[in-house]
Amino acid sequence: MKPATELTRRPLPSPPAGLEELAESARDYARGAKTAHTLRAYAADWRHFTAWCAHHGLPPLPPDPQVIGLYLAACASDARSRRPTAQTVERRLSGLAWNFRQRGTPMDRSDRHIGEVLAGIRRKHGRPPVQKDALSAEDLIAMVATLGHDLRGLRDRAMLLIGFAGGLRRSELVGLDCGRDQTEDGAGWVEILAGGALLTLRGKTGWREVEIGRGSSEQTCPVAALEVWMRLGRIAHGPLFRRVSRDGKRALAERLTDKHVARLVQQTALQAGVRGDLPEGERRLRFAGHSLRAGLATAAAVEERYVQRQLGHTSAEMTRRYQRRRDRFRVNLTKAAGL
Repeated sequence: MKPATELTRRPLPSPPAGLEELAESARDYARGAKTAHTLRAYAADWRHFTAWCAHHGLPPLPPDPQVIGLYLAACASDARSRRPTAQTVERRLSGLAWNFRQRGTPMDRSDRHIGEVLAGIRRKHGRPPVQKDALSAEDLIAMVATLGHDLRGLRDRAMLLIGFAGGLRRSELVGLDCGRDQTEDGAGWVEILAGGALLTLRGKTGWREVEIGRGSSEQTCPVAALEVWMRLGRIAHGPLFRRVSRDGKRALAERLTDKHVARLVQQTALQAGVRGDLPEGERRLRFAGHSLRAGLATAAAVEERYVQRQLGHTSAEMTRRYQRRRDRFRVNLTKAAGL
């Protein structure tokens, strides 16, 4: 894989004398506009497209709407993908558009040929979005009870409770630092106050503050769990949630990745018997890191605007997508119509 510095460096004219350093700073800011995860995905999209072009003897540059239309059709009918989805094809198209822009040859996504092919793919392969199940408070308490009391268990307990109570994304949870401006890769920091924990987060929509109040029970209080992890793990500076030594006795310096959150939710949900009415393989697919975020949105019995602010959504409609089963059949139009 090419490094992100190559992916984001588009051909630019040589800067005037004396502005070389400023030009390099501009490139650094451009590289930081996308997360490392997004850059890796866009790099994979470009490799896939250029390999397909090379196989068929087609030039990848400049962007040709007919070539792109053929490529999208190939992605949608790929025999190796048992269930091609319109969302996957659209994501690849977004990756191509970004790569073309970085190379100084923007792609016209509004071109009729691309639009018609994409519309046909949406019509044939479009499906409702697959959502992870939301965890209830009872589910979470059962999951936390499966964890041990060594450092690893204390860390994972704090992660589950803070992730749920804060309605956090996986990247926001593992990106937390103990304080402000402590690491280069940090996505926010935490302050422990008398009333609870105040999280300052850099999310998809910019910076926001998330308040996590203290719970009614010491055993399920997210702030108490966080304080125990920080005290016994001797976490005072740098990444908040980090790896633990093999013997479970020492907190190491390395920050956890967001994949740990997904694995943690899946494993503890299985061990706690959540959705025990389903086969194990299906149960595993039902839960991931987003189950914590959706769980808070569904379980919190407060006005919607408070949930929207906690999750950092710009619209109430987006918040409602996270509220699994919360308002289902609350308004019965059948009876209201007289039936």
